[in-house]
Amino acid sequence: MLETLAKVDYLPFYISLKLALITTIILFVLMLPLAYIVARKNFYGKALIETIFSLPLVLPPSVLGFYLLVALSPRSTFGKFMIDHFDIHMAFNFTGLIIGSCVYSLPFMFQPLVSGFRSMPSSLVEASYSLGKGRIHTLLSVALPNIRPNVINALVISFAHTLGEFGVVLFIGGNIGKETRVASIAIYNAVEELKFDQAHVYSAIMVAISFLVLFLVYAFGTKRR
Repeated sequence: MLETLAKVDYLPFYISLKLALITTIILFVLMLPLAYIVARKNFYGKALIETIFSLPLVLPPSVLGFYLLVALSPRSTFGKFMIDHFDIHMAFNFTGLIIGSCVYSLPFMFQPLVSGFRSMPSSLVEASYSLGKGRIHTLLSVALPNIRPNVINALVISFAHTLGEFGVVLFIGGNIGKETRVASIAIYNAVEELKFDQAHVYSAIMVAISFLVLFLVYAFGTKRR
């Protein structure tokens, strides 16, 4: 067992954790104002936006991964634009993984935030406006602290969901060592090569990380209550 631990490449876990952290931060920054607008405002096309943002929940990862690969490939308009103007190749590198993970985990950030903003009393927002506070100040100083459990839930679920994703990252990033080989793909490789001891170690580490993340959330929630 110790010999197996010594031979295990732990770089995929670093890539997975970095990908999950960056994806969670990007989604939180982007979805916070959008979720607030969707939850508190009525406008034409609102149902369409909610449907699009929730679509990754029901789409098979293979379908989502394929269309993301097509959209990010050098032959696509967007992919060619990024290469010609910024010399950035979107497919089969870490940048593409971030984009794909943001799309795949988007509903897990968006829906808890929308739910929290909808359950928040309108009187809090109206009181803030009556005191002359702007929308940004009201969002950050009034609305956000009042939906803290929803925020924690959105952050944790988005992080954990990105950490364990497989299908989308395999389509977009491939299996490139030291760049796109995340932990879930490393487990798949170990099983495919019949290295079950190594697969056990990888899987056990993933279970431990997931358990620790959820334990800290529940412990924090219990302490607050």
